[in-house]
Amino acid sequence: MEQQLTLVLLASPNGANFHEETLHDASSSVPSTSSSSSSTRTFLKFFVYFSLVALAYYFIISSFTVSSIFPVSPPIFISLDSPTTVSPSGNVSSPKCDLSTGYWIPDPSGPRYTNHSCPHIQDFQNCMFNGRPDVNYLFWRWKPRDCDLPRFSPSQFLETVRNKWWAFIGDSIARNHVQSLICILSQVEEVVEIYHDKEFRSKIWKFPSHNFTLSVIWSPFLVKSQTLGTSSDIHLYLDQLDHKWTNQYSKFDYVVISGGKWFLKATIFHENNTVTGCHYCHGRNNLTEFGYDYSYRKTLKLVRNFVRDSTHKPLVLFRTTTPDHFENGEWNTDGYCDRTMPFKEDEAKLKTVDYVMRDVELDVLQNFGEGSTNLRLLDTTGMSLLRPDGHPGLYRHPNPLAGVEDKRSIQNDCLHWCLPGPIDSWNDVMVETILNR
Repeated sequence: MEQQLTLVLLASPNGANFHEETLHDASSSVPSTSSSSSSTRTFLKFFVYFSLVALAYYFIISSFTVSSIFPVSPPIFISLDSPTTVSPSGNVSSPKCDLSTGYWIPDPSGPRYTNHSCPHIQDFQNCMFNGRPDVNYLFWRWKPRDCDLPRFSPSQFLETVRNKWWAFIGDSIARNHVQSLICILSQVEEVVEIYHDKEFRSKIWKFPSHNFTLSVIWSPFLVKSQTLGTSSDIHLYLDQLDHKWTNQYSKFDYVVISGGKWFLKATIFHENNTVTGCHYCHGRNNLTEFGYDYSYRKTLKLVRNFVRDSTHKPLVLFRTTTPDHFENGEWNTDGYCDRTMPFKEDEAKLKTVDYVMRDVELDVLQNFGEGSTNLRLLDTTGMSLLRPDGHPGLYRHPNPLAGVEDKRSIQNDCLHWCLPGPIDSWNDVMVETILNR
C-alpha cells in the first residue's frame, strides 16, 4: 500500500501542494467579501494539507504492520561472474557454480514427505517413527556458495525421465539414497515394486504412468567378491567387475555408482588368478598388506575404464564417499552421534579414511571428462560432513531407551541417514548434475 500511495503523491509535481494551489486559484476568482470568509479559506487549506499528511502516515505505518505479519520470500543468491540458467527442474543455477561447496541454511518449509506419507522408508532409518524426539534436523537446505539450488520438482523430473531407467549401484548407502528419491517422487505418483532378490537387497520399482524404472543393485565392492569355505575373509577379484551390475548396464539410461566403507573390511586381493596381497589380514599366509586405498583405486580404475570403453553410453554419476559421524568410538566400540545442529564450515574435518578415499576418487575420476561427457562426479562428501545431526544414532529401532539404564550401551548408527533428512538434498544436487548440466 505504501507503493500505491507514493505513486498517487508523485503523480502531481508538487505532491500535496498541488491541492493547496488548486484551492488558492479557485478562491482567487471570487471577490473577497469579508475577513471571516478569508479565515475560512485559510482553515480549509490547512485542514486538507494536514489531512493528506496524516493519511499518508497512516498508510505507511499500516504497510509496515502487514509486512511484519506475512513472511518475506528468501532472497535468491546468484553468482555474478557467469550467466544463470533456469533448469528443466525449475532450479536457478550458474553453469560455473560448484555445487559441492557451501553451507546449510534454515528452511522453514520442512521435509517434502514424512514417515506417514512415504511407506518406503526402511525401519533402521525411520527416525521419527522410532521416537527421535528432536525435529530441527528436518528444517535445513543445502546452499552452494555461489548460486542457489532450490528443491527439484518431482513432477517435472518424472516427465523428464519418462520411458527411462535409472539405476543405483553400491551398498546400503546407495539403498538409503534411492529410498529418499522414491519418497520424494511418490508424493506425485505411487511407485510399484516389481522385483527383489532373495535378500531384499537389490530391487526394481516402476512408476507406471511415466513408464519410469528405478532400481538399486547390491554391489558393495563393485568388483567380484566372495567368501571361501568357512572363513569369513572376503576375497576381492580386482580385475573382474561384479556381473550383477555389468550384465544389466545396457538397459540403463542413468546410473549412480558409489563405493564406500566396505573396502575397510578385511579383504584378500586376487589379480590375474593370483593372490597378490590383502588389507587388514594381519600377515596371514605371509600376505603383503597393501591397504584399502590399493583395492579402492584398482576398483575405480576398472569402473572408469568399463564406462569409457562400453559401446552403451548412459549418463553415469559416481557419488563420492560418505563420512560417518561417530564420536568417542566407532560403531562397535560405543561410538555415538547425538548432535542436533549442522556443523559450520570450520567446525568439521574429514577422518583419515574418508580423506584417503576421497583423494582416490578425485584422482581416478575427476579428469575422466577429456573426450567423454557421460561420467561425472556427484560430490556429496562436503555437504554430508556438515550434517552430524542427520543420522539415526540410537533411534535404529522403536523406543530404544525403553528399559535401558545406560544409553551408551545402545549401538548407534552414525553412517546412514534419517528419512526424511539431509540425504534428501543429495537428490537436488544429483538432478542438477545429471539432467541440467
